[in-house]
Amino acid sequence: MVSNLAVAILNGVVWGLIMALIALGLNLIFGLLHIINMAHGALYMLGAVVAWYVIELTGNFWLALAVAPLVVGAIGLVLERGLLRTIEDKPLVTIICTFGIMLVLQQLVLTYFGGTARRIALPITARFPLFDLQYPVMRIAIAAISLGLMAGLWFFLNRTRYGLWMRGVVQDREMAVALGVPVDKVYMWTFVLGSFLAAFSGVLAAPIVSVDFMMGREILIMAFIIVIVGGMGNLEGSVITAVVISLIHGVGSVFVVPSTATIFSLGFMILVLLLRPQGLFGG
Repeated sequence: MVSNLAVAILNGVVWGLIMALIALGLNLIFGLLHIINMAHGALYMLGAVVAWYVIELTGNFWLALAVAPLVVGAIGLVLERGLLRTIEDKPLVTIICTFGIMLVLQQLVLTYFGGTARRIALPITARFPLFDLQYPVMRIAIAAISLGLMAGLWFFLNRTRYGLWMRGVVQDREMAVALGVPVDKVYMWTFVLGSFLAAFSGVLAAPIVSVDFMMGREILIMAFIIVIVGGMGNLEGSVITAVVISLIHGVGSVFVVPSTATIFSLGFMILVLLLRPQGLFGG
């Protein structure tokens, strides 16, 4: 029981950090552009699928981790410039548009990738002893990479000019325009960054879960739950909430079946929103 609980806690932290990256991208897009991006889960899926193709061609997971997010980020650039730029101030229209993008991406992947789930082998096969079990080193590496990317994101938002512009546009768009901030470019690169984070999460998750054209559906729902519970626009809240919800689900799965553990996570969300409708860290 102790070893199973330890594994559940580690798995919860690892998966929570992956979910945190997804939720950060979703929260960035909502916080700045006020777009409820229904295609975010499809971009996560697309990152995993592109990584699978890169690994098939090169056999190198780490190259896929570098290439796939850039490819999906470029797709995000095209989507923002080509479709979303003209409707960014129309929330209902953007929901419908991004939902359509999600369906198109899913059908394209189904057509060319197929409906059969694929597996990506662990690039690090070593394990270390954890009580009477062997735990994969790759999962620890995934957690470390996730934390490193979050640290890089924090540095970008707090220590660079573009990060300052992004924070300024969130606080007061009109003042930012008056001060000469290129708001149009800030919007564009924010959507690209959100797409990059979604795809990066998909590549990190690919060795843990199977890769298929519908893998982003449940992830999207959970990402929205994390953003809402953590507080809309609060990035730190998204990270903490993602880890907490994943831990609730992971530890709960030790004692009950996974479907019941999911109910625990949803119950936590309902309780938080009843007590704090603005979310745990919402203003």
